[in-house]
Amino acid sequence: MPEEIPSFSQEESDRQKSTAAMPVHIGIIMDGNGRWARQQGKARTQGHMEGLEAAKRIVKTCADIGIKYLTLYAFSTENWKRARTEVSFLMRLIKKHLKKEYDFYRRNRVRVVHCGDLAGMPADVVGEIEKVTADTARFEGLTANLAINYGGRDEIVRAVNRLLVENEGLHRVSEENIRRHLDHPWIPDPDLIIRTGGEIRLSNFLLWELAYAELYFSPKLWPDWQGKDLLEAIQTFRQRQRRFGDVQKD
Repeated sequence: MPEEIPSFSQEESDRQKSTAAMPVHIGIIMDGNGRWARQQGKARTQGHMEGLEAAKRIVKTCADIGIKYLTLYAFSTENWKRARTEVSFLMRLIKKHLKKEYDFYRRNRVRVVHCGDLAGMPADVVGEIEKVTADTARFEGLTANLAINYGGRDEIVRAVNRLLVENEGLHRVSEENIRRHLDHPWIPDPDLIIRTGGEIRLSNFLLWELAYAELYFSPKLWPDWQGKDLLEAIQTFRQRQRRFGDVQKD
């Protein structure tokens, strides 16, 4: 059964009233690990390892400043097209990271959840994902949503299929029906989407949820990202006026 959606009406209203509001939900497309490694004269695997360290820094910064939700694009449905050796390394790296960082999650009260399709992933990786989500479920700080084997189009297709299975004979769907069957309908839509590495595209990330997100593109490669880079992105976000389709008010 899909998870029950709490009411975010007041939260959304508060965010719309102020151009200086902090983002509640940040999504990050962590791009540039391979290029970073090439520039450093190192193997791509080293770039991915440094990228994990950058992710840990950003999670810590989000936890420290009170961000409620952070979605990290860790492995896309398209990433299976990469060389088999690189994909295998990434799967092992994800598994190892999830297993060894429990103390970090506990100290910072970080709840870890997963979005994406677990089907077709290695069983040992799925096991670690399920274990860390269960072990951190009671933590009340930042929710770190790890997008692993995730694609925005795939999420929408899976949501529609879940909806059809639960409602045999359904002939019409609504936005609310689809939303309730997304991977985490209880997480509010992202306020801010960040992409590192200099590319200016969304790469199939949170396509349903980012309808009114503010976009921030950084030329800095992901392994070089520090907490101050996140704070700079947030400051840029806070200088924007969000109208959600309405006209600007004096």
